[in-house]
Amino acid sequence: MNNSTSAPANGNDNKKFKGDRPPCSPSRVLHLRKIPNDVTEAEVISLGLPFGRVTNLLILKGKSQAFLEMASEEAAVTMVNYYTPVTPHLRSQPVYIQYSNHRELKTDNLPNQARAQAALQAISAAQPGSLALSGAPTNEGTVLSGQSPVLRIIIENLFYPVTLEVLHQIFSKFGTVLKIITFTKNNQFQALLQYADPVNAHYARMALDGQNIYNACCTLRIDFSKLTSLNVKYNNDKSRDFTRLDLPTGDGQPSLEPPMAAAFGAPGIISSPYAGAAGFGPAIGFPQATGLSVSAVPGALGPLAIASSAVTGRMTIPGAGGIPGNSVLLVTNLNPDLITPHGLFILFGVYGDVHRVKIMFNKKENALVQMADANQAQLAMNHLSGQRLYGKVLRATLSKHQAVQLPREGQEDQGLTKDFSNSPLHRFKKPGSKNFQNIFPPSATLHLSNIPPSVTVDDLKNLFTDAGCSVKAFKFFQKDRKMALIQLGSVEEAIQALVELHNHDLGENHHLRVSFSKSTI
Repeated sequence: MNNSTSAPANGNDNKKFKGDRPPCSPSRVLHLRKIPNDVTEAEVISLGLPFGRVTNLLILKGKSQAFLEMASEEAAVTMVNYYTPVTPHLRSQPVYIQYSNHRELKTDNLPNQARAQAALQAISAAQPGSLALSGAPTNEGTVLSGQSPVLRIIIENLFYPVTLEVLHQIFSKFGTVLKIITFTKNNQFQALLQYADPVNAHYARMALDGQNIYNACCTLRIDFSKLTSLNVKYNNDKSRDFTRLDLPTGDGQPSLEPPMAAAFGAPGIISSPYAGAAGFGPAIGFPQATGLSVSAVPGALGPLAIASSAVTGRMTIPGAGGIPGNSVLLVTNLNPDLITPHGLFILFGVYGDVHRVKIMFNKKENALVQMADANQAQLAMNHLSGQRLYGKVLRATLSKHQAVQLPREGQEDQGLTKDFSNSPLHRFKKPGSKNFQNIFPPSATLHLSNIPPSVTVDDLKNLFTDAGCSVKAFKFFQKDRKMALIQLGSVEEAIQALVELHNHDLGENHHLRVSFSKSTI
């Protein structure tokens, strides 16, 4: 057995790991402690995936320890910096990560390595570092000598606002993003984005230059920057250094709450309903559980809407069997006793204008929801699939149907198909409406507006309690008493309350408007 792994494998060496040893100098080999006994190789590998390529793995089951080797020391440093304030979890157990004394893992002749190698091969086939993009140079080294890891990004045709999080989410598919700075120059929204490795910058530029972030708008124009490194002074919504969580926010910008999913909030910021790849805790700056959805048309990415994927960086084709660019969603696993076309219209209407809804006559837990366009369908799908409504986890995928047919005259339908195309309740009818900037993932805190002056705190609390919710907190906006925040017992309660109370008549010709909030009370 090779020397390089014998040290940690010896029982009498265990005192080394008792937390009182001086921290090792950085190494691309990481030592993981307290891993659960039943953990799989893929789960351990998933901890390293958002930060770069994982090149080797050794699990010592009897000792609840593992060694993970990253392709570069830089990736290992980013990973340790990220997981120091946010302890990662595997199977709900906290796992502790530090640098190993070993510079590399030699595991060729160890027993039980076959499974680790198989897992590594399976995952590396789906990793950003190994994306087989057409036209990729076969020998990156020669092409990339002296090339900068920093990209300059200009966004043309800026119809929707593009946030730093949106950029991070899209560009993370091609490798670890270390820093981003956004600014406006010559009336154009621009960004500088630094990767850990020039190879990643090369791949990202090749895949993304000229693509649209959203349907027919927000076009990316990407070049290499003359800068080779970015100097980020503040972590706020204009600039971010993902390796330094200790930076001040500077110019009075609100700092980000650790569960950054709560702060995700531009139209098309598509945060996954899952906490992260296998066993991730809350994401601070790496929305890991999201893959880039690529439309099935060769040579055209379509909008870079982001669909969740089990393995970071795996390119997913949205709605296998569905039609890319389709605006009709198939919604399954609904509660057939409580769901109505109107309820689906209100819920999906948070993410776009719903034109028609059809609950299946023979299988009432399934429905079709037709949105105004494909971008809204993608947005609704990514925000609502995996959320609980009336006790069931709903699933949304792109449908094979291009439109929802209305029943013919005299055809029995029991009111299960409804046309909402002329409804006054559409939120996104006006181009550039403020509602586009206030699209957030479902959350336990709701934003209420259009409240008449005579309605009191107790009136509103009672309204939500009568709808079966537990009210945890409530506050009116100081500057505008027509608006308030209400925090309920769970996200599921909030979804149900929104479905049942949006447009509720409060009297004095005021109908309550309910939205998900990015804030908490």
